[in-house]
Amino acid sequence: MPEFSIGEHDFLLDGRPFRVLSGALHYFRVHPDQWADRIDKARRMGLNTVETYVAWNAHAPAPGVFDLTGGLDLGRFLRLVADAGMHAVVRPGPYICAEWDNGGLPAWLFRDPATGVRRAEPRYLAAVTDYLDRVYEVVVPLQVRHGGPVILVQVENEYGAFGSDRTYLATLAEHARAAGITVPLTTVDQASDEMLAAGGLDGLHRTASFGSRAADRLAVLRRHQPTGPLMCAEFWDGWFDHWGGHHHTTSPAESAAELDALLAAGASVNVYMFHGGTNFGLTSGANDKGVYQPTTTSYDYDAPLDEAGNPTAKYHALREVIARYHDVPDEPPPAAVPAPGFEVPLCDPVHLLDAPERWGRRRRHDRLPTLDELAPDQFGPGESGLGEPGSDQPGPGEPVGAPRLALLTTRVDAPGPAVLSFGEVRDRAAVFLDGQPVGTLLREHHQRALGLRRAAGELAVLVEDQGRVNYGPRLGEPKGLIGGATLDGRPLTGWDVVPIDLAAPPDVRPDHPTPVGVALAGPALARARFTLDHPVDLHLDTRGWGKGVAWVNGFPLGRYWSRGPQRTLYVPGPVLRSGDNELVVLELDVLTEPVARFVPGPLLGHTEA
Repeated sequence: MPEFSIGEHDFLLDGRPFRVLSGALHYFRVHPDQWADRIDKARRMGLNTVETYVAWNAHAPAPGVFDLTGGLDLGRFLRLVADAGMHAVVRPGPYICAEWDNGGLPAWLFRDPATGVRRAEPRYLAAVTDYLDRVYEVVVPLQVRHGGPVILVQVENEYGAFGSDRTYLATLAEHARAAGITVPLTTVDQASDEMLAAGGLDGLHRTASFGSRAADRLAVLRRHQPTGPLMCAEFWDGWFDHWGGHHHTTSPAESAAELDALLAAGASVNVYMFHGGTNFGLTSGANDKGVYQPTTTSYDYDAPLDEAGNPTAKYHALREVIARYHDVPDEPPPAAVPAPGFEVPLCDPVHLLDAPERWGRRRRHDRLPTLDELAPDQFGPGESGLGEPGSDQPGPGEPVGAPRLALLTTRVDAPGPAVLSFGEVRDRAAVFLDGQPVGTLLREHHQRALGLRRAAGELAVLVEDQGRVNYGPRLGEPKGLIGGATLDGRPLTGWDVVPIDLAAPPDVRPDHPTPVGVALAGPALARARFTLDHPVDLHLDTRGWGKGVAWVNGFPLGRYWSRGPQRTLYVPGPVLRSGDNELVVLELDVLTEPVARFVPGPLLGHTEA
């Protein structure tokens, strides 16, 4: 069987020089029925390899769970890569960054505050090695020496930007070898002396990440990797977007020129991203470097293949560059075909505050809990299911892990106006008094208090996790309302809490079908029904909607937000069906245009009409 190794100057496949021409394609950001299409388009661009991260928290949403089915079938994805005649690079982390929730680390990992983060701490290492065992059970038999596609496996990810624990890196590398990984092990860091020194380890092949000044960056890498092939393991050809920011684009000509310089230097490359895909559901992460910035649902990344899998001008520009150095297939993919455009009314509104117990199982808490404390295995004394004291078993509608949304209510009875305060809001808290909105607190604005004109009645707080930080020292932090609540300095106790599971649309319907009317004040659910002659990709335009989450036929499209820049949600054709289809919208703010519009293509920037 073939062998893949590292020579004095080159990667070697069966002893012959081999240049890795890779493109990043994350299986967990693409519908599994579309994997083969995206892989084939990578091949047609002239790439010979596909790279993917492995998202630990996607596979393991709760302790003791490890899902390798459907869209998480890593083995099937790698076999499709092999079927296309291509190779694979696997980057299992355990930390992946990737603008993915918590950088791929499961939130449950940090419920014990003594657990370390990305270091040689026993609790953390025990969980990490168990996770890697599950990944390597898939990857080991799919290595190139066994006839599979895998030629490289990465250890950790950009570790030099976080720490310098060599014992930790060595433990991960030793575990990979003990598990049967025989292909070369790599590390990746940004092309700076400090990061390459801190994040590398002798015996692991160092690579770098950058998107410009290739000659300079490769020179820095060569100082830390004196022999063997040079590789840019993340060639940034675009960038990601934050809610409230602008849509990032990079010039196809500039990206092509940088790739040309990289290949002219003889380096190997992994184009990040070849196809970004979508942060379906609630999987997008966030950055917090003093200001909290949640990542959009779209991970289009201005990549060569757009969010819907269509080739862009950048695709053809990079393909032309690759053709100067290597053979490329004769036929590029066909141009995109516009998606159908139509609109249907929203109907059947159901308001959360009218009957919260229909949305999830209500629980009583003496003190204000965080979202992490609402995970089914986290209930303790004084925090039990109403009517079933001491019950710790999840009921219908309860999330497997920590919920991303919860309604918390208590009674207040203060004479006159008062100030409601929380220790910290992570990440959004909408406050209601007797069902009427009184204000919203946002983490990004560092808000934690608001004044109540009157402070008597039922106080309700709808708290939302908008994505866990995926980079830097705030990894693993708890979510929700941190540090309790006070009214004019007096602690508020006796909370009824309804966690709301958003993995699927809440199963609530009105007693009688009704239209939405002129607007929909959230939090509320609404539905729209539409028919198709046959399944086809769609783009859902959220113009006139406020903030919320949408599903089609039960599939979670992800978050929308009127602040932009993203305006459309991508609807993969495989989630649709011939005949009747259903859209469900959970509006958390105010929806002023109660129609669902489907448009011919993506609208990802403020300037798009």
